[in-house]
Amino acid sequence: MTTLLSFLFVLGVLVFIHELGHFLLARWHGVRVLTFSLGFGPKLLKVQRGDTEYCISAIPLGGYVKMAGENPDDPQTGADDEFMAKSKWQRFQILIAGPAMNILLAVVLLAAILMRGAEVPAYLDQPALVGAVQAGSPAERAGLQPGDTITKFGTADVRTWEHLDMAVAARPEREVEVVVVRNGQAQRLKIRPDLTELRTRNDARFEIGTIGVMPDIYPRITSFVPGKPAESSGLKAGDEIRAIDGERMAFYSQVLQTLSQKPADRPIVFTVRREGVDQTISVTPYREGDRTLIGMYGRDATVSFTPSPIDAVVMSVERNIEMSGLILGTLKDLVTGEASPKQLMGPVGIAQLSGESAQAGWIALLGLMASISLNLGLLNLMPIPVLDGGHIFIMAIETISRRDFSLQMKEKMLFVGFVLLMTLMVTVVYNDLTRITWIENLMPWR
Repeated sequence: MTTLLSFLFVLGVLVFIHELGHFLLARWHGVRVLTFSLGFGPKLLKVQRGDTEYCISAIPLGGYVKMAGENPDDPQTGADDEFMAKSKWQRFQILIAGPAMNILLAVVLLAAILMRGAEVPAYLDQPALVGAVQAGSPAERAGLQPGDTITKFGTADVRTWEHLDMAVAARPEREVEVVVVRNGQAQRLKIRPDLTELRTRNDARFEIGTIGVMPDIYPRITSFVPGKPAESSGLKAGDEIRAIDGERMAFYSQVLQTLSQKPADRPIVFTVRREGVDQTISVTPYREGDRTLIGMYGRDATVSFTPSPIDAVVMSVERNIEMSGLILGTLKDLVTGEASPKQLMGPVGIAQLSGESAQAGWIALLGLMASISLNLGLLNLMPIPVLDGGHIFIMAIETISRRDFSLQMKEKMLFVGFVLLMTLMVTVVYNDLTRITWIENLMPWR
């Protein structure tokens, strides 16, 4: 129930904001709005106010604003309050207002989140300097080395570790070219990310790419469990964990995973850095249930910030511009085939993530809404007939050619756009269903 309610909330807000943009600009330019609907299909609730019928419809996967004389085949009376009676500039403003409102919502939501302050991994906004390469990984097979700085992954420019993570995740089992800077010289290597599964708490499964590189960071010890081996071993709070039995560490989760694979009652050698000096300390673990432990807590390197309202808005704008570039780059790679179409997500996937985010709290849910709102705004600006961007594209061609297309031509263009949109919808729904284990088990070809 939490998943359903959170999905309806997220989608309802995003659709309402999008259609509100069209509605407000239409009214601003004197266009008569016949219907403002949240959802499609049969109308469940409706109320008439002036010329406009406001309603909630049965299928909650979108919405629409119906304007007088909006479609080419609508009866055109020539009245001044019809959509087609307005200038192309006015129609452009009405069409772009929906996507613009979604992008604006993404900025507002992210700014609100940032104003609360945050603690984030320290390496994410740093250049992708490789600190370690995992044995047997795609990175090792490709020839990547510690000290390399990754600057390009496929067609994606890599300026930070976050850029790299997104580029790798979108390209599982696809051979791409990676550009690294090694000893001041650019080198080009071929790499094929492995496919790995990321499972959420509600057992949804997402397929992403991994290459096995880690940033040049180390986790730190924060405290100890009283009376356990780590406390009396010589380890101290603040120690930087460099390696365990010679294996290089980068994240505290890696420390826990490495410990879980060790036998109990056999000493483990920690290499730690304390006050700039490396030390080796031996600790004998113990078993607790099915886990190997030493009685220690730690954390990854993080940075904290609490911006002012103005700084939060500036940061939000910068972040959304950066994310827009990454989203558009991914869309281009999907068209060229470099990125995997399995990364596309539809209503079921959004519902699953909405439920996960709702369980994590309001901040996580608002963060998801900001991300989806930005994606929705950009997607609607794509020059595909049926979408807002498609209508804008057709108007732009008409303006450049100085003549309007015939009704038959526009109908053909809209039909092509409809087919493309339905193909996309089938793809994302199929992807969503394959992420649900019991449904995938019913697919013999999987």
